[in-house]
Amino acid sequence: MVVQIELILLGLALLFFLSILAGKAGHRFGVPALLLFLSVGMLSGSDGLGIQFENIQVAQTIGTIALCVILFSGGMDTKISEIRPIIPQGIVLATFGVFLTAIITGIVIWWVLGWTMQGAGVGFLTSLLLASTMSSTDSASVFSILRSKGVQLKNNLRPMLELESGSNDPMAYVLVITLIEIIKMEGATNYWMAAGMLVVQLVIGAAAGFLLGKLAVRTINRLQIENGSLYPILVFTFCIFIFSFTYFIKGNGYLAVYIGGLVIGNSKFVHKRSSLNFFDGLAWMSQLLMFLTLGLLVNPRELVPIAIPGLIISFLMIFVTRPLSVFLSLLPFRHMPFKDKLFVSWVGLRGAVPIIFAILPLVENVPHARLIFNIVFFCTLVSLVVQGTSLSQMAAWLGLAAKPNQIKALKNFDVEFSDEIKSVTTEIKINAQSLIKGNHLMDLELPDKTLVVMVKRDENYFIPTGKTVLQEKDILLIITDDHDVLMETYKNLGVADNL
Repeated sequence: MVVQIELILLGLALLFFLSILAGKAGHRFGVPALLLFLSVGMLSGSDGLGIQFENIQVAQTIGTIALCVILFSGGMDTKISEIRPIIPQGIVLATFGVFLTAIITGIVIWWVLGWTMQGAGVGFLTSLLLASTMSSTDSASVFSILRSKGVQLKNNLRPMLELESGSNDPMAYVLVITLIEIIKMEGATNYWMAAGMLVVQLVIGAAAGFLLGKLAVRTINRLQIENGSLYPILVFTFCIFIFSFTYFIKGNGYLAVYIGGLVIGNSKFVHKRSSLNFFDGLAWMSQLLMFLTLGLLVNPRELVPIAIPGLIISFLMIFVTRPLSVFLSLLPFRHMPFKDKLFVSWVGLRGAVPIIFAILPLVENVPHARLIFNIVFFCTLVSLVVQGTSLSQMAAWLGLAAKPNQIKALKNFDVEFSDEIKSVTTEIKINAQSLIKGNHLMDLELPDKTLVVMVKRDENYFIPTGKTVLQEKDILLIITDDHDVLMETYKNLGVADNL
């Protein structure tokens, strides 16, 4: 039976729309949107609406491309000036921390499965493989939850978590690939050679990402393309090129694409703002498509038999193995407060990346591959429910939640400024109190270096002068020097209570 392409596109459109609605509802009720994307996929699958999707290779392809885009976008959004003070901690967590998590969790899984599923015959190497798929924190989950919830953290915790989650997937990937090869060789393995290959892949990946990122910036700035809308496509082309080229030179493509994004995002290049916006949208679409695909791939009825061992493994990872690996990894950093380490331990979110890595054993026909996939999927659901929903609350309990900047986002003015311009931009709606000292623009008590650059009245826009007569419900586009001056502007205009 041949399915019409129009029917497939209609189904995709409906799934995308339902997922976006689920994400909007999830943000309102404090549920991670990614969990709801997975749920939509599961409810639409073979045990729900009946959509049959069993193509492992297609799922792996979608997951690889999506993860490539997410890591690149995460690198572009990460400011080196913010992560510079915490680079050592981030690198240690992304490498040694991942390795420790895999070893400790592997031992735990071996013990739990031997106790709860004796008939399965899962060996120690398979347990290590299962642990390795879940050894990294998921960048998509961390990026989206931190940003969608507007969580502001003290002590450089936010850039450290973003650096760790964005750069630790390569280490987990190399561990998974290495263990798959070891299991397939059935013991005839040179472990020193495997360790050496791991290091070589990471070094080549880091070098390729840095050099190709520099090449991309140089090329983008030298090319003079008349159609400005092609520049984001050009950046996307370099994203795919960095990942694929690094693979062919035997490096780690995931690390290369993250570092490439980091280099490009922290450089000046033509149409940078439009490229950043393009990748923000593309990363969200990639997450949505990836989670929908993975949700369709799983059969919920297969999760029932592994529910008990899955719950035990999940809670041991959340409360034992992740905290233990974090505290051991951060031992050299004695200046780091205990509360900070505790919060980093809690933000060990699992998301789509572990599920994508769990597809690799299925592709390679590794023994117990389906069991690995189902347990990883179950643990991901538990992690998103337990850790994802409590992230902001945990920050508040530990006293690490910083007061967010009370700046109204632009809704009525479709304008943006480069990151190099340090001014703060917002919009203010005029009320009766704003006009108490006069209704001319020059009568408003605006601090020095604060400008009203445009006014929206009903559906009309115009540039004001000092003699412009303002009315209630006029919306002003304000540009000022910094956050403190903006707060003074809100206070002077009598709109501080409406923030």
